Amino acid sequence: MKTEIDTNGSNVVSPTNGATNVIPPMAIPVQTTSVLHGEKPVNFSGVEFKRWQQKMLFYLTTLNLARFLSENPPTVQEGINKRESRITLDAWKHYDFFCKNYILDGLIGQYTMYSAMKTAKRVMGIIGEEI
Repeated sequence: MKTEIDTNGSNVVSPTNGATNVIPPMAIPVQTTSVLHGEKPVNFSGVEFKRWQQKMLFYLTTLNLARFLSENPPTVQEGINKRESRITLDAWKHYDFFCKNYILDGLIGQYTMYSAMKTAKRVMGIIGEEI
């Protein structure tokens, strides 16, 4: 096997059987970019609630959190599966907390008014009733 330089600057490896393989002089670096799961909606200022609500619903759907706007928390069952029920409830509360705070983050100046609500479902319901 012998190595030669091609006219364009690439290394050419010639195996003993006469075939030629081109080896690029350097590898091209791959750039990684982060993918956003939907654009965060503009903060709600009291105008066009339905539009903001639909954008927030879409945003929460892309984050896989929209189901917390319609589900009730799971109940802890007594008996054999009490530990599993408790783990399920804790996980539900954790993700509902995220959902609720994404909604509260989308409000301008009204955070403290709605932050006392227990669930994301309740926050979105109260905002909808008042508007």
